[in-house]
Amino acid sequence: MSAYDGLPGEWELVVGLEVHVELATATKLFSASPNRFGDEPNTNIDPVTLGLPGALPVLNEFAVELAMRIGLALNCTVQPSTFHRKNYFYPDMPKAYQVSQYDQPLNVGGHLDLPNGVRVGIERAHMEEDAGKSTHVGGTGGRVHGANHSLIDLNRAGVPLVEIVSRPDIRSADDARAYVNELRAILVAIGASDAKMEEGSMRVDANVSVHKPGTPLGTRCEIKNVNSVRSVGRAIEYEARRQIDLIESGDAVRQQTRHWDETDGRTHTLRTKEDADDYRYFLEPDLVPLAPSAEWVQRVRAGLPMLPAARRTRLSQATGQPADSEAVCSVVERGQDEYVLAVGTVGGDIGRALVHVKEAFADQPATPHVPAADLAALTTLEVGGKLTATQAKAVLAEIVANNGGDAAALAAAKGFEALDTSSLESLVDEAIAAEPDAWQKFCNGDGKAMGALVGLVMKASRGKADGKLVTALLNQKKG
Repeated sequence: MSAYDGLPGEWELVVGLEVHVELATATKLFSASPNRFGDEPNTNIDPVTLGLPGALPVLNEFAVELAMRIGLALNCTVQPSTFHRKNYFYPDMPKAYQVSQYDQPLNVGGHLDLPNGVRVGIERAHMEEDAGKSTHVGGTGGRVHGANHSLIDLNRAGVPLVEIVSRPDIRSADDARAYVNELRAILVAIGASDAKMEEGSMRVDANVSVHKPGTPLGTRCEIKNVNSVRSVGRAIEYEARRQIDLIESGDAVRQQTRHWDETDGRTHTLRTKEDADDYRYFLEPDLVPLAPSAEWVQRVRAGLPMLPAARRTRLSQATGQPADSEAVCSVVERGQDEYVLAVGTVGGDIGRALVHVKEAFADQPATPHVPAADLAALTTLEVGGKLTATQAKAVLAEIVANNGGDAAALAAAKGFEALDTSSLESLVDEAIAAEPDAWQKFCNGDGKAMGALVGLVMKASRGKADGKLVTALLNQKKG
């Protein structure tokens, strides 16, 4: 059950997501300090990061290109843009302002299609610098309230970010999770970010409100810095029900910024929501407007790889599996779809290859160590009736363990051979005779009874029987 299905009465959930993505650059957005995760605290700093007097920012050209990749992959228009100072005082930004794009962002007006066909509009995808990281020691939940002291690491301050702002088009927690998953897959595919939520290089803010269809949209609350796909769904589900409970008890929802606590499964108030005026935006005087040329934009567009949605469609058409099936989505997410297609190119059965790669190649790289020809040979034996599905899995386990192998030789060494039809029919008759009650139940449509009969045949044949053929013979005898 999704969060939307679980809402009481006629309430409708409305969600917009703001996703902050750290770009995969070698250096920071406005300085030459390294952009690197995991280094000793406060070692990747410089006068620009520290906001020292006279230190001037220099825009990272590669960061701009990665930001354009994101915009183009999300069907946005790339336009001339400007940088602003977003003013606030907090220890993780020594300058007391963050350089961001305000009313003229780089990318505007795009969309992202989810695997289930839902289209989510993209309002903007703008560039900005990240803040440092504060660690609050003591207290509960890692929050500043109740902490004994705080530690500040400025390594992340100044790291290039793109903030991707969706339109409020999401209507369920399931679709919110799907949006984050699809966006992450795109970011990794185009090389813009490693999108590791556990390391903070991709962070999600969820704007959640509820209303009844036909009435104005409700007051939204923003849940900050959710750092896993599972938590995105849980936070939205909780917040929607919290707001409904408030409204139905006669209270009003206040516009707030809230924190998701994974431990207690609740959102908690951080502060009353700020408006843009509170940040006193003004143009960054030390940076000129950013206006990528049409030629540069076209070069970036031409360099984009095939995106995950197109790869799913291609694999779906080749294998006959639905594009949103678990097998297709899993193989594409792992980047192994090219390998599956290669198995078909060298004469293998591509449908069986998809199943085997999905089930047995989870720990293999995008280009598996097993030669495509070796998997192709195995699928040929399997679809040709030389090996049962169970036998094929056993042979494949050997092939994967040894990074390749001769499927026919391995099958022979194990003594595998498929039973001929006459021998198999005899075993089916013996199973029916041994379990007359199960046979009667099967004839009456009991699927579990069929499983028991097939199991008897498989045991008697020592795994050599083809389960599909056993099922066909049972149905044939049932008439």
